[in-house]
Amino acid sequence: MNLPNKLTVLRMLMVPLFMVLYLRGQIAVSAAVFAVASATDWLDGYIARKNSIVTNFGKFMDPLADKLLITGALLCLLSEGVVAVWAVMVILAREFLVTGLRLVAVSEGKVIAAGGLGKIKTVLQMVAVLVGIFLGSAILTDVFVYIATALTAVSGIIYIWQNRSVFHD
Repeated sequence: MNLPNKLTVLRMLMVPLFMVLYLRGQIAVSAAVFAVASATDWLDGYIARKNSIVTNFGKFMDPLADKLLITGALLCLLSEGVVAVWAVMVILAREFLVTGLRLVAVSEGKVIAAGGLGKIKTVLQMVAVLVGIFLGSAILTDVFVYIATALTAVSGIIYIWQNRSVFHD
């Protein structure tokens, strides 16, 4: 397994650590774990592209690792009343739909990598989570979460539309 894929797996393993720390009130430490996990998303992609070691494993697992990280964080924030239920539902619905699309594509022997807008969406979600971790339920948190939610919905619609051929027989 190459270094980018190891970083992806590491990010996935950091999710439960983040969640336990956050839910036990270790805000600064949990934020640091979340920030490091988020940074591995950029780092694994950078290393893979720089060294031309992009793999199907990475194309599939990297977005999944992002989804696990964001989902775990949003569930923690939701449990503390920091984020709105509807925003979390919109984000999770988009992620399930895109993951479902990718699974259908894989069953047809295709791997669909994340798109540019999806990468921006992920960064914005990560920033929104960090704001929520540090500020809790606050107007600024709401602003970041709502912008991330809107971009999540738009990017999902575009992604599904651009890859709709996967659903045709």
